[in-house]
This record gives sequence, structure tokens and C-alpha cells, in this order.
Amino acid sequence: MQRPHRPTSLQPFERRFSSRLSPSPLGSPRIVSSPAFLSPRSRQSSISSNLILQPHDEADTPQAPWEVVRWTKLKKITGQIFSEVGKRNFGRATCLNVTASLAVGTSKGVILVFDYQQVLKSIIGPGTKAIECGPVTALAISADHSTVAGGHATGHIFTWELARPAKPFLHIPPLDQNTLDDRKSDGHISGNCILHIGFLGTRHTALVSADDGGMAFSHLATRGLGAIARTVKITRILGRYPLSATSLEKPRKPSSVLAFAPLPLGNVEQPTDDMGLTALLTPYLLVVVSTTPLAQTQHKASRPKEIAPHSTLSGCLAWFPAVKLKNPSGEPNKAVSKTKLVYCWSNILTILDVECVVSPPTEKEKPTELNFRPRSRWRSEEAIVAVQWLSRSVLGVLTISQRLIILEDNTLRMTDSFDLIHKHIYHSDLFSQQLRPVVEHLDEEDTSMHGVVADAFYMSFRAYKGRLFLLGFNDVSIGTLSNWADRLVALMEDGDFIAAIGLATSYYVGDTDKLTVGLPDDDKTRHVMVQEKLLEMISASLRYAFSREDDTGSEARNQRLLNLASACFTGCMSMEELDFLFEDVYDAFEDGSTEQVFFETLEPYILDGQVTSVPPNVLKDLITTYASRGRAAKLEDIICRLSSDTMDINQIATLCQQYNLYDALIYVWTRAIGDFITPLTNILTLIKLLDFDRSEDETQNVYLASAMKVFPYLSYTFTGRVYPGGDFMDNDQAYSSKKDMYRFLFSGKNLAWPPGSGDLFLTRTDKGEEPSFPYLRMVLGFDAASVMSMLNEAFEDNFLNGDQDVSNGQHINGAQRSSAFTPTRQYIVNTLIGIMTPEEFDIEDIIYFYMFVARNLPKYPQHIILPGTSLNRILVGLCNYPTEIVKEDCQLSVEYLLSVYHPPNTQSLVPLFEKAGFHRVLKSVYRSSQQWAKLLETYFDDTSSDQDVFNCIVDCLRPGRALIKKQVNEVKAVIVKRAQHLVAIDASRAAQTLRQYASDLLQPVLDALDDGSNSQYQYLKALIEPNLPVSDESQTPSDLPPGFIERYVQLLCKYDKAHVADFVSFLSSGDLRLDPVLPALEHSGVVDAAVILMARDGIVQGAMARLVKHLGTLETALTGLIKAAVETPDAANTEEAVEDLLHDIQRYIKVGIWLCQGQTRSAERTPESLINRRKSAYGDVKEEDLVLDELLWLDLVDKVVALTKDVSSAVSELLAILSSSKTIAPRPVDAGRITSTLRSSVQQTFSALLASTTAPLANSVPVQSTSSSERAPRPRKSQSPTNPSFLRILRTFLTRASYSSPSLADLRSVLAEIFSAYTFEETILSLANRFLDKEGFAQVEEIAELRQCGWRPKGQVCEGCKKRAWGPGAGGAIWEAWEHRGQAEMERRRAEADEGPSKGKGKSTQQGGASNEGGPDSLVVFACRHLWHKQCLEKAMAGSDEVNSLREGRKLKCPICV
Repeated sequence: MQRPHRPTSLQPFERRFSSRLSPSPLGSPRIVSSPAFLSPRSRQSSISSNLILQPHDEADTPQAPWEVVRWTKLKKITGQIFSEVGKRNFGRATCLNVTASLAVGTSKGVILVFDYQQVLKSIIGPGTKAIECGPVTALAISADHSTVAGGHATGHIFTWELARPAKPFLHIPPLDQNTLDDRKSDGHISGNCILHIGFLGTRHTALVSADDGGMAFSHLATRGLGAIARTVKITRILGRYPLSATSLEKPRKPSSVLAFAPLPLGNVEQPTDDMGLTALLTPYLLVVVSTTPLAQTQHKASRPKEIAPHSTLSGCLAWFPAVKLKNPSGEPNKAVSKTKLVYCWSNILTILDVECVVSPPTEKEKPTELNFRPRSRWRSEEAIVAVQWLSRSVLGVLTISQRLIILEDNTLRMTDSFDLIHKHIYHSDLFSQQLRPVVEHLDEEDTSMHGVVADAFYMSFRAYKGRLFLLGFNDVSIGTLSNWADRLVALMEDGDFIAAIGLATSYYVGDTDKLTVGLPDDDKTRHVMVQEKLLEMISASLRYAFSREDDTGSEARNQRLLNLASACFTGCMSMEELDFLFEDVYDAFEDGSTEQVFFETLEPYILDGQVTSVPPNVLKDLITTYASRGRAAKLEDIICRLSSDTMDINQIATLCQQYNLYDALIYVWTRAIGDFITPLTNILTLIKLLDFDRSEDETQNVYLASAMKVFPYLSYTFTGRVYPGGDFMDNDQAYSSKKDMYRFLFSGKNLAWPPGSGDLFLTRTDKGEEPSFPYLRMVLGFDAASVMSMLNEAFEDNFLNGDQDVSNGQHINGAQRSSAFTPTRQYIVNTLIGIMTPEEFDIEDIIYFYMFVARNLPKYPQHIILPGTSLNRILVGLCNYPTEIVKEDCQLSVEYLLSVYHPPNTQSLVPLFEKAGFHRVLKSVYRSSQQWAKLLETYFDDTSSDQDVFNCIVDCLRPGRALIKKQVNEVKAVIVKRAQHLVAIDASRAAQTLRQYASDLLQPVLDALDDGSNSQYQYLKALIEPNLPVSDESQTPSDLPPGFIERYVQLLCKYDKAHVADFVSFLSSGDLRLDPVLPALEHSGVVDAAVILMARDGIVQGAMARLVKHLGTLETALTGLIKAAVETPDAANTEEAVEDLLHDIQRYIKVGIWLCQGQTRSAERTPESLINRRKSAYGDVKEEDLVLDELLWLDLVDKVVALTKDVSSAVSELLAILSSSKTIAPRPVDAGRITSTLRSSVQQTFSALLASTTAPLANSVPVQSTSSSERAPRPRKSQSPTNPSFLRILRTFLTRASYSSPSLADLRSVLAEIFSAYTFEETILSLANRFLDKEGFAQVEEIAELRQCGWRPKGQVCEGCKKRAWGPGAGGAIWEAWEHRGQAEMERRRAEADEGPSKGKGKSTQQGGASNEGGPDSLVVFACRHLWHKQCLEKAMAGSDEVNSLREGRKLKCPICV
């Protein structure tokens, strides 16, 4: 049977089918056009009002079409107060207060009262004493709006009844400042300005007030017949009276009352109504005081630490009383709001909640307890000068730059911010004069100081019932916060319908500042308020958008319609108004012939699962639009995510077949009708007609891609999942679908479909005879590998368990519920065994069937039982896989199969496994049969896990394994045989493993490796120099076979020359035999290592000889390069070779210096006789007279000088040749660098020789002469031997040089280098002395300065007489004596300066001078800090020799400390 389709490459066996639709599809991006809120705080815009409608430049900040606060100028009031006549009659306005009336105080002591119609109701003050008391600086209106209180700049307080304004209701005069000490009552001081005033509760006769002197009082007037008969009880609640002129008390810190407010009454009765709560804010404290029945402090709070140092000093506060709340839930704790106090210091705003704890009825006498809890805190960018409650949840904050900020109380989120600087708010400097001491002037270190005191704004910024009142320098204004409806109307009137719909949607959802715009927190109430408005706006926007003609172009129009559709969708989805969306909104787009815009907006909602049902008419248009625009694939995704309840099945099925939308076709048939077979027959028909060209890329064949969907469809159905979504079916539908699909696919003959039609569904196109199991054969012939993957998933489902689960009562996701026949796993396997024969299928297909059986047999041993012949055939078939692509899958399948199938003779299958390369299987077989040598061979052959070979070696050779000797020898033979491979895998692990478990194989393995190979080197390196931490000392292993270290050194010379010297330096004497090593060292040029080894073994002269010989070789090479440099064709390589030779010469000269210095330090000398010293001095020295270290120095110096001379001669000849040449060409070598390098080497050699011959030895002692009469020092018995004589070496060197160079001219350059070495040493010493002198001078100068500072005595009394000797109370004689002594010292110095040049070096004629050091009151201070009078010191030291010392001026000693 020739199948029409064969995959181009075999695929991995186990895979999971998935549909093209993912759970989270990446649909079309949604177009977001709802208003967003800007973050920049521009001074010209509101935060929540700036809508991002189009990309814009930051410099051009868009403005909202509404005003956050709608301001209205009170023109009548402004005209009466700020006109020329008003200013002349009343003076300028100074303060404002608003309740049911609007009261304005003026600078002439007049109070003007207006109603809300701006009618002047009262002019209070003219003709009374109030006019004489100065400007009105504070105003208050009583709770019943019938009485006005005014505070004046002179300290007077008046109250007026609005019904009788002709005379004051109450007058509270201040206290005279001159009679404060004799006062009989409290009160403000005359001249102190009344800054704040307020009524307490509902009474007209109870007031509180505060002045700029920091004092506050409560005033309680008695009831009487008139003002004359009333008496006022005044109680001080804050501050202290100023000190009198005669007071000795420490001056007090100045203070003032920055903010002040009594608690107003709310609309619900509270225990605080009768307490007279008053809040006062000073520069230092917040104080809340209750005035009734007694003045008592209820709460104190200090200034917040968050206030920045040197910030602006400002303060303000405002109360919001407890009010009754709308409480739909009926909870008692939500019936009344809490009393709140907001207060601000500088730029820090804090909200304080006040809770009342009422005493139980049994404790009526116990007063009400108040709990103050700071709830939240907010930081402004600048100082806050005024604050007011606009509503229970909204705050108005005025900053020092006259910027109004709207805050929500719950979150303290800034919802709006805009400037009021154009309003010219009235402000006055009320505090700076009083608080001048708390403002910094020069001391910036004091962080408690403020930089400046802000002007007062509180008297001009008022709020009442949600309205703001502003008193300006030229007018009076009233402002109202725009509510949500006003903002929406403003956007609609501005023509921005899209932004209006988006803003309304945000109001509905509650994402925006609902409290600021007057919307409730409760979702249900807010939805009722906004929904109707939002639907009206959407309808109006659609009518407007499709009714006007657009001249902006089709692209701009489409974009605008997309934004409108997105806004409409967002709004309708938020309100869950899908009927309105698919009726009114869709009808509008359909009438405008822009259904495509609607569908593009709808698409992401369907793909995200937010819209699952679409009306039939809309779906029909959607299918037509997408199909006509070539978006069939996206249409398929949309259809598969919609509910099938509203679909036209026939229409969709026809369309899906037309456009090859088989995913959608399957979805519609299975979900809408529950028919799972018809989609399968449609795909099988496609497979039957498919003609696949093997040269064609199958990914580009749309029909082939559609036909391949049969396998995920079958997989999803057999596992009880909906295709293509992947959701699980309910049990009934899953059972029915599995039963129908298994019955059809595994039918032994052709079936009629649809049922009852009589038309057999055939699999052959040539009308030939149909085979058995036609449909199964058809899909197997199409792609057998995919069929096996599909069945592998299907086998996991419980449906195939047969009767076993029925007896256990398991009915999970379509499990079998009746005794009706359904295929089992055994039936399916048996059927496939009969079908998948080599006569009908290729080996590439059969191998997948074998893998399928081998993997599922261990999973379901109770459901699948096969005879041994079948299993053996499967096992052999897996070993004869057709291509390397499936090798690993086949090996894994064999491992599965052998876990349940045990062949009678496993060893007979070993050749088959070896041929197949199944190393894991072979390992298992050899391990089970204990064939350890073959097991190890298999590990070596398995390249996929090279490192495991070491674990195998350890496992075989570990003592616990207890192998017999024959087995151990076989394993070791394999190791030696595969030594090259073993070391190549990991030389370090190989060496360590063998050393630990088979040390007898170290030598055989080394011999088995190629001689001189890198493998030998790495192997020895791992043994001798393992990778140890840096901190570990390098130690040579002592348990290695002989010759390993020598061989390692030889290989080091080949592979790592630079490391040879370092390695041999760590070796101990006797660790290394020199005979086999030295030739390798010399051959590789590692002479420094040879020198180290020979020197350590005591062959010092031999080492020097090798070194001198190697230097001669380098000299020959260098001179040869120089002489051939003229004719060299490659100057760059010549220059590089010269550089390398010079570097080697310098390095080996340093090695020679090291050798000579080491021998000099270790040599033991006998004292030199006088005759030998004379020989050294007068040149009568021969080489035979030199000791060993001197001979070494001589050989080194001689070779270095000879090398320098010869090379210099070659360089001179080269320069001569180049200079005589007529051609101008670059020099092939740098002659100057060669000469300077060699000269520096000569200087370095002689410098080292000088250091060794002049520096004392470590154990030497300087020789000291016994007397000045001795002419020559004689060595003592304890004197150490002297160093080698530089003169002896030099004279011997010159003698040797005279033989080789009889002409003095040849030695001239050598002598010049020697003298240069002397000059170099002299220069270095001179510089060092200069540095030491300079540093020493600086230290001596510092010490002298410290000594001049003197010592401070421990006390002020003499240790002898116990009388005060200095300090306070000692009298002025000490100071006068100190001044007299200073003058005398100045005169003495002046006289010495005048006589100095004429006297020369003689002594001065002044012997005593004016010094009073010997006076009776002279003081002596010792380093122990004890203080003595000079006379007392003499008395204490009487009778001792110290008195003479004192008189002779020698060092004294403290009698206490001696």
C-alpha cells in the first residue's frame, strides 16, 4: 500500500498534540482612547483634567475644557469694599469669615456683613469705641449666625448682635502692660494683636482667642441685662505673660499662635459639643485644649521630624466635625463619621482622628475620654499656608506660592493642582517680628532654625459648605468644585465625545477621583447615578459622529471611529450592557457602513473571552466581512471562542469548508450538534483526495496542514477535551464522543454515513475492494508516526480500561458506563499488530508502532499481554532502526520493554545491542551478569556520558565490591588498554582515580600513553601538581613510582617552559636526579632551572659554567642577527628576534647575580690576614687566591663585560656599514636600544657586586676602636668574617681582561660602565639622604611646635602650699608678670638682633636679662602635670642633692612622682 503522504523527516516519538488556538491568544491590540491622567505638575494645568488625546509636546500642556474650581467674583461686595469710596470710608479689607453671612473686617475697625445676594446688611463699628481700637484682625460668627466677634490689633475684643449692631454686645478690653504684676484677672496684653477668635458651641458669650504674643484665652461672660452688667471670666489656656524689667528669670523662647480653631458643631450630637475643644498650633507644638468645665490639655504633638532643616516656617489647621452618614447597611459603627483635625507644619500635612470614649451610665461622674490617633501624613513640595475642608473627604490646601491643591482624605492623593496667583490673595506678615529669634541669620549649623517665616493667609482663605471664599487685595471671590456632571458636560460641549465617554466610564467603574467630583463610594449608588448619563452620551456621540460630513480624510476618520468604538465598547462592557452594544451601537456603525471598525474593536474582546455570545445577524455580518477581506484564520479563532447557541450551523459549516477552516468546522459540529463523526469524515475525504508532492514544502501546503488536524482532533476527543479550545467535556458528552469515534475509527468494515443514508464512506478513490479496518489503515497510511503519538495520549484515558473500572465504580470524564462493546488497549494493540506488517508499511512506519508497544507495555501490564514471540520480534525490530534520528528513541523503548520482558537468553542479544549502539542497554546487561570488564569497555564506548567511566572504575575497584582477582585483572587490563582514551576524557580525574584505587597502574598507564605526548604531560601534571587552592603549599607527592618527576620535568620543558624554574624551586634536594633532566633543560633552553637544580645540589661552579656557556650561545645568536641585519628581507621579524634575545640575556644575567649572591650569603669566611689585605690593595692577587664566591663573581662579570663588548663591536660595524651605504633605508635593528640594554645589565651586575662587597653580613658586628691611639683596627675574636673584596675581584678581572684585550682602548668602555655603576650608587644614596633629611626636618619641626605648646597642670593649686597658683581667683599679679616677661623677651631679642653682626660668634653681653624665672612666684610644671611654686619645690627638696641641681639649672624631678 503506497501512502500519499510521508513526512520529510522522522519525528520524536512522544509528543502532545495541541491546537493552533492557545488559551491566551494574542488578539488584535485594543485601541485605548479613554482619558488618562497626566503626571507632570505644571502650574497651568489640573492633574486629573489633562487628557492624553494625541501625542503632544511637553511644552504645550493640554488644558481641560472645565475648571476644577469655578470661580465667581462677588462684584457687588468688591465694588463696595475696594472702591475708592469704600476704602475711604471703611479702610482696606484685613480679614474674612463666612457662614450664612459673609463678614469682612477692615483696617479702620469696621466690620461689614453681607448676605449671599451681596447685599450689605450691617456696618458694625462706626460711632463706637471699636473704631478707636485699631484694625480688625480676626473675625468669628456664632453657630446660630446671629452674633459676630471681632479681634483688633490693640488687643480689644468686641461681639456684636447682627440684629442690634449699634452697640457692642460684649467688650473684652486688654490688660495694661504696666500693671501686669498687679493684675487680678487674665487677659490679652494691650498692644498684642488678636490673630484668632472663635465661639464655643452655641453660646454667644463663650469665646476663645489668641494673639501674636503666643497667648490664648477662653472668655466666658455671665448672663445679664446688658453689656454693663455682664462680667467676663477669662482663663489662660496657652502661653505665659512677658517678664518684667526687674525679673531675674532666664529669657523665654519667643512664640506665637500660627493657627487656631475651636471645634465647630456637626449635624449630630457629640460629647465634644460641651467640652469647648480648641486646637492651637505654635512653632513648636500642636495643643488641643478643652475649655469647659475647666481648661485642660487633651492632646499634644511635637513638630514632625520629617520637616527639612532651614525650611519655611508656616502653620495652619482646620476641624471637620462628626456628621451623620448615609448608612445603607445599617451598621452602628458607620452611622456617624469621626471628628477630624488636619494640621500642617511647613510642608508636612497630618490628619488626626478623634474618638470619644463615653463613660458607662454607672460612672456618670467620669469625664469623657478622647483618643487622638494620627491617621495619615502627606508631604507637599512647598510650605502650606492654609488648609480647609471642602467636604468630609476632600481637602483644599494652599501653598506659599498660592497654588491650590485638592486632596482626597482617604488616600491623601493629589487629584487636582492649579495656580491661584492671579487671584492676588490677601496675605500679611504677622509672625516674622515676633519669631525673629527662631529664624536663622548666620548659624546654618542649627537645624532647628527656619529659613524664613511665611506670611499669614488663613484670614483670606475660607470654606463653607463645599465653597471656597477668597479675600484678595482687590476683590472677593467664591469658588465651587466642579462635579462629575459638570465635567462631562464641559467635554461634550467642547466636542470631545470620546474623552467624555472614557471619563464617564471611569466614573462608573470608580477608577478616578470620585470623592472630589461628588460621587459616592458605594458602587451600587454610583452606578445608578452614572449609567443613564453614560448611555445618553454614547447615543449622542454616535449620532453626532455619523451625522456630520468629515473632510479630514478617510484614514483620520477611521482612526477617530476606532477610538469612538473602543470607548463605546469599554463603557458598555463596564455596565454589562451587551444588548445596547449589539443593537444601538452596532446599528449606528452599520448605518454608517463602518461595520469593519466595529468588528475590529469586537475582535480582542472575543479572543480574550469577555464576549462569548454574538447575535446571529451580527455574526453573519462578521463572517462575511472577514471572509471577504481574506482574514479567514482570524475568523476561525473568533468562531471557536463563541458560544454555538446563536450560530447558523449550515451557513458556518459551508463557509468553513470553503475556506479550509477545519478548526471552526469541528468546533461548530461538535459543540452545536454534538456530531463528532461528520468532521472526521470531512477530513478523511480531504486525506483521500490529497496529492502530496514530496518536493513541495509541506508547511506551505494548506490542504496538508488542514489534513494534519485530524490527529489533534482525535487526541482531544479520545481524552475528553473540546477541540480546539481544550476545555474538558462533561461526562455524558465525553463518553458519547469517545464511543462514536472509537467505533468509527476501529470499524472492521466501511460504514454508512450519515447513519441511515445508505451511502458507505469509502477510502479508495479507484472503487477497488476496501480492506479491513479501512479508516484505521487510511490514517496509518497518511502518517503512522502521528497516529502512534495520538494513541499514546489516548491510552492514558480511563475509557480504555474496559470492565475493570466499571466494577470499581469509576466514571471519570466519559469512562465506560455500560456493558456495550468498546475497544480496549489489548484490542487496539492486537489490531495494529495485524495491520502493521512489512508487506503493507515501510520500516519507518513500523518502527513507530514498535516504540508505541514497547513504551505502553510497562505502563499497562494488566491491560496489555503479548506473547514472547511478538515481544522478541518487537525487540529485534527496535534494534534494527532505519535511521540515526530515532536511535535514542529506540534505545529508550528497548529499556522500557526489557523492564517487563526478560528474554530467555539475553547474552544472545548482546551482538544485536552492540550493533545498534545501545550502550545503556548493554550496561544494564553486563552489570546484571557481572561482566565488569565488558561493562567498563561499554562505558568507554559510550561517548554520551564520558565522565561516568570514572564512576564505573571506582565502583569496580572499590574494596566493598569484592571482585575476584581474575575480574580485577580484566578490569585493569581494560584500563591500560584504553589509557589513551581515559586520559583524554579527564586527565585529572584519571590520575586521581588510579592513584586512589589502582596505584599499581600508574606506571603501566604512563607507558601506554604516547611517549612525549600531551596526554603524558597532562597525566603527570595531575599526579604531581594537582589543582589545589591557592593558599595550599605546593608539595611534591612522595608515593609516585621512580622517574615520574624526572619525566614530568622533561615534558615541562616541552609544553610549559615558563613553569620549569618555578616547579624545580619547590623541589627538595634529592627529589630529582639531574642526569636525565639536565640535557632536556639545556636542549629546551631552560638554563635557569638547570642552574637552580645544580646550585641546590652544591654544583655551583658547574651551574655558573652552564650559565656562562648559555650566555655565550645567546651572544653568538645576537651578534649573528646584527651582522646579518643589513641583508635581512624581513626587518620586523629580525627586530622581534633581537628583542627576545635581549630579554633572555637580561633574565639569565639576573639568574647569575642570584647565584653569586646566594653563594656569598652562604659562604663562611675566615678573618683576612694583613698580608692578604695588602695584596688586595696593591694588586698582587691571582685567581688561585680567590675563594669560590669571588670566582663566581669574576666569571659572571667577565662574561657580561665580554658579551657587551662583542655585541657593541657588532653594532658599531653595522652602523658603519649603514652610514657608508648611499641608499636611504630604515635601520633593521634599534642599535641604541641594544647598547643601552647591555650597558644597563653591566651596571646592574656591578651594582649587585658593590652591594655584596660593601653591605655587612647579617651576623656581623661593627668593629670599634679601643682608643684613639691605635692606628689600625684589629679583628676581635667575636668579629664576623669580612665580605669578598671588590678590589680583589676587580684586579683579577682586569688581569684576565688584559690577556684577552692587550689594548687599553678595548677596556675603556668597560671601565666606563664600572664607574657608571659607582656613579649610579652614589646618586641613589644622595637622593635617599635628601629625602631622609627633608622628612626628618619636618618631624623635628613638628616636635618643636608640640614642645612649645607646653603642659597643662592637673590643677590650679600648688602641690606644696596648696594655694591657688593660676586661674580665676589667683589675682592679677600673675597676668602682669607674664606681660612683663614677654616685653623683656622682646627687648632681649631686639638687642641681640642689633648687636649680632658686630659681635661675630662671641657670646652676648646680656647674661641675666629681665627674666623673672628666679622670682618668688615662679611656677614649675612637670610632665606628670604636677604644679609647684619654685620656693615650695626647693623646700620639698631641701636636704637632697636635687637642690644643687635646681640651682645649676639641670633637670629637675617631681618630689611626688620620684
